[in-house]
Amino acid sequence: GCGNSALSHDLHELGYTDVTSIDFSPACIAAMRARYARCPGLRWAVMDIRALAFPDASFDVVLEKGTLDVLMVEETDPWDVSPQAAAAMRRVLAEVSRVLRPGGCFISITFAQPHFRKPHYAQEAFGWSLRHAACGDGDAGAFHYFLYVMRKGQPLDPRDVALGRRLHQPPPPP
Repeated sequence: GCGNSALSHDLHELGYTDVTSIDFSPACIAAMRARYARCPGLRWAVMDIRALAFPDASFDVVLEKGTLDVLMVEETDPWDVSPQAAAAMRRVLAEVSRVLRPGGCFISITFAQPHFRKPHYAQEAFGWSLRHAACGDGDAGAFHYFLYVMRKGQPLDPRDVALGRRLHQPPPPP
């Protein structure tokens, strides 16, 4: 979901001239097409992140910035997400994995801390490795954001495999 962010345009200005942006909102995509009509390398499409209309292995890089957070917005306990939210996250990540070329990179930028987000990314079925880094200005009172990088075709670290398996374990009996 690109929303009305200038990120696509900023990437274009940095020399990335083949950028495809999607959003669920037709009004948003129409506005972005109009705003950046002078940039021929920018493409815009109305699309649902749970069912991408791109062929398999279409992209070298998939970048999301806060889009996956929308899937968790109604969750009341980040330690124990609902089966519906977990399934929606799995569906989107499976689609991302499907459209990535071998060796391709999925980059996720979010405020979600690793102990909440890594279990979702750390699924062997996606066929990617997982790294993350905290980013921020060093001010103790500031919010940090997290950069997750998944590389298609590289194995998960065994600790991440175990972390991913925890997500799908049934709860213990009462």
